Amino acid sequence: MRRTTGRLADGREIIYFDDTPDAPARDAVDTRDLPRAQPLSEVRRDPLTDEWVAMAAHRQTRTYKPPADLCPLCPSTPGKPTEIPEPSYDVAVFENRFPSFAESVPDLPAAVDGMPMVARAAGRGRCEVVCFTSDHNSSFGRLPVSRVRTVVDVWADRTSALGALPGVEQVFPFENRGEEIGVTLHHPHGQVYGYPFVTPRTERVLSASRRYREAHGRPLVGDVLAAERAAGTRVVAEGEHWTAFVPAAARWPVEVHLVPHRQVPDLPALTDAERDDFAALYLTVLHRLDALYDRPLPYIAAWHQAPVRTGRDLAWLRLEVFSVLRTADKLKYLAGSESGMGVWINDATPEQIAERLRA
Repeated sequence: MRRTTGRLADGREIIYFDDTPDAPARDAVDTRDLPRAQPLSEVRRDPLTDEWVAMAAHRQTRTYKPPADLCPLCPSTPGKPTEIPEPSYDVAVFENRFPSFAESVPDLPAAVDGMPMVARAAGRGRCEVVCFTSDHNSSFGRLPVSRVRTVVDVWADRTSALGALPGVEQVFPFENRGEEIGVTLHHPHGQVYGYPFVTPRTERVLSASRRYREAHGRPLVGDVLAAERAAGTRVVAEGEHWTAFVPAAARWPVEVHLVPHRQVPDLPALTDAERDDFAALYLTVLHRLDALYDRPLPYIAAWHQAPVRTGRDLAWLRLEVFSVLRTADKLKYLAGSESGMGVWINDATPEQIAERLRA
């Protein structure tokens, strides 16, 4: 894989990852007249939950559902420059023009005015867009296994790069697919966030993992994986190095976890064999998900990795893929119990979901 770095018209970084042997040099110039981005992200800590909340008002003006011929993630063509200056690409990564977190955010007072119990800080971090293919009409599940393998290497590359930035505490690669999820650009793409804090979900999982290890002397996720593989009733697909299963306490109407058989903290720690195996297994899972309702399934694919500096001995890498679609034409809404109290109610059992996906 060849890696080429460049700059867009407003100074943002763009990186090309080419797996095509005869790919041309990536030296096209961004001809757009773009002002320098001035994101004003901030984070505030909720005193009732002790969780950070991010605020990025500048994102209100981001691109919203453009027509296909004006897609900003497609390659540039004469008279139609996009976020990607080249006329073609394999995988491209660039800094988000409308980031939730950014490196250049100015300092802020340590607390909200008149509210000393509400901590406040600059939303420093980094947000990147990952374009999986130049084909606007494709999807992740339709990529060849070789391209998925390239994307795994890209995720690992960006995890290392963002994790090395000052102030970044956790790196989160993810993909949103489908309008039901809230996607505003239909070109196949994902994102990578470099958070300036450890996310609430990760904190809870690490806390549970710490208590379990103290009580049993073994890793929590490892024991969950072993039990799921032994039971088999919720396993959807298996590879040599990974297993995909519906978790026994699934919250979403469709939810699959892909877990490596070896404890690794993050994507960079995966071996070549583990990356190869994941690429093939993940495509199998995505094909089953699309076959579930005989339509492209809207989903979120979320990588759970160890924080940059804490809990790395407790963490166990996994990918969680889940959907809000509970039938072919009905959505799972986060209503009173889920949104108000955080108590999830699922309309199907994990065993039923896994059986349907296996079929």
